[in-house]
Amino acid sequence: MSDTAEQQNQDEMAFRALFANAPDTVSFAKLRKRLMRQTRQAIEDFSMLSGQKRWLVALSGGKDSYGLLAVLMELKWRGLLPVEIVACNLDQGQPNFPKHILPEYLTEIGVPHRIEYRDTYSIVTDKLAPGSTYCSLCSRLRRGHLYRIAREEGCDALVLGHHREDILETFFMNLFHGGKLATMPPKLLNDEGDLTVLRPLAYAAEDDLAKFAEAMQFPIIPCDLCGSQDGLQRNSMKQMLADMETRMPGRKDTMLRALSHVNASHLLDTGLFDFAGLTARKEE
Repeated sequence: MSDTAEQQNQDEMAFRALFANAPDTVSFAKLRKRLMRQTRQAIEDFSMLSGQKRWLVALSGGKDSYGLLAVLMELKWRGLLPVEIVACNLDQGQPNFPKHILPEYLTEIGVPHRIEYRDTYSIVTDKLAPGSTYCSLCSRLRRGHLYRIAREEGCDALVLGHHREDILETFFMNLFHGGKLATMPPKLLNDEGDLTVLRPLAYAAEDDLAKFAEAMQFPIIPCDLCGSQDGLQRNSMKQMLADMETRMPGRKDTMLRALSHVNASHLLDTGLFDFAGLTARKEE
């Protein structure tokens, strides 16, 4: 068997194992197709396959990263994602973290993976006061290790499971607290310029991913093992967006589209638009 045929066989086996418990219902089929379509659209819109051959898919054990892996594996099985995929979980040493769940699950479904242990939890708790929100520092430390692992695994990109709500919440956090218009981009280069960071679920709704994870019976690992308090700013943004969506259905999609249609001349950034060169033409 050729290497290509063997890889295709492995992809098919992993895909079938992943979806072995998927429900055979019309509603789930529609949900699955919607997530596939949105992911393909994001990959196309942001040229995520440009020069890419091998992706490191970060897997936390939460609904979003499980959903990301499943959708990418289906796209790969269907011949729509011509990259190698390596799943990676970074065990950061949180108390009571169930170390067996992810390696057992990934081995069972046959997805190539790497499990890495780095005790960043002790670093975070040593630097921050008890009761502080650990998420920001924890995330920065995790990202650094994931970059290192991606290089060691010969990957071109680090692929993350951030979704539509993550992008909108980050935008409003920057707007209200950071004094800037910025959010999580679906594609960016790391500071060193040697790795691409990709977010193929940029168009996917968090609620859809939650329904998908429940239907697929993923072995979810909760993100509350460290004892850190919730990030109050992000939770406030989440609640604000949820309230807006309840009162005005469809606002989230409208706001996401707005981030794709920026009119620099109608903002106030003199570094982005040449206001000094904007002068009226005089009649001769």
